[in-house]
Amino acid sequence: FIITNNGSGHRVAGLRYKEYQLQDYSSWFQKQLNNTENWKHLKSCLVKSKDCNNLPKKYKTLKQFKRGELTPLEAGCCRPPSECGYPAINASYYDMSFRPASTNKDCKLYHNSRTIKCYNCDSCKAGVAQYMKTEWRVVAIFNVVLFVVLSFIYFVGCCARRNATRSHPSRVRK
Repeated sequence: FIITNNGSGHRVAGLRYKEYQLQDYSSWFQKQLNNTENWKHLKSCLVKSKDCNNLPKKYKTLKQFKRGELTPLEAGCCRPPSECGYPAINASYYDMSFRPASTNKDCKLYHNSRTIKCYNCDSCKAGVAQYMKTEWRVVAIFNVVLFVVLSFIYFVGCCARRNATRSHPSRVRK
């Protein structure tokens, strides 16, 4: 919970999804995601997952896309950050002829190519961090519940053994 505590996303005016920024996450997350080898592996998984390529199937019209609730991975990796100001043509294609006034380096890294998109962007890394944060919390909660259940079973077993020893001392071995 300590590592995944930071980062929550920022609402974008007129859109139903959040955008995520890498600097909002713990330094440990940033270090792992900025590691070239780690990111190369994660990026290849993202490209293979085809999440970005499936957006036009998921959102048939531009209106549906703008009203859609994108996942952190879709919001960070499949589109340029909103501050870039690139007009969307459809769910997976942006008009790159517009030159953004933003100094955000992700604006220059985005490309409409299916294998490039914004996979090298900090916003994509932040989307991955948010996804991992959510998944790790689910696993952590499961582990706590499992620990409580196993502790209860152990406690019941110990009590049963103690009661059996008291009522029939010759039958139970120590």
